[in-house]
Amino acid sequence: MDSQYTLSISEARAKISDIAEDAQAPHKIYTLTEHGKPKVVLMSAEEFESWKETVEVLHEVPDIFERIKEAKNPKSLIPFEVIKKKWSKKK
Repeated sequence: MDSQYTLSISEARAKISDIAEDAQAPHKIYTLTEHGKPKVVLMSAEEFESWKETVEVLHEVPDIFERIKEAKNPKSLIPFEVIKKKWSKKK
C-alpha cells in the first residue's frame, strides 16, 4: 500500500535529510507544495525507475493490440508452409 505524504517546500527544506532517508522505503511518496499547490514529488530512485519502466511498457500497448488484431485476421497471417520453406532454404 502506498504511503503518501504532503508538506510544503519550506517544511521539507528543514527535514530534507530525514525525508530523503524515509523515501527509500517502498511505495513512500512525498508531494511537496508551494502556496498549497503540488509542485514536486519525491520518491526513491528505485521506485522512480520502476515507474519509468511501467510507462515504457504502457506505450507499447497500442502496438500489441494492433498485432493481436492482425493475428485474428487470417489474411494477414503467413502460412506455416511458406515460413517452413523459407527457413529450410537458409540451412
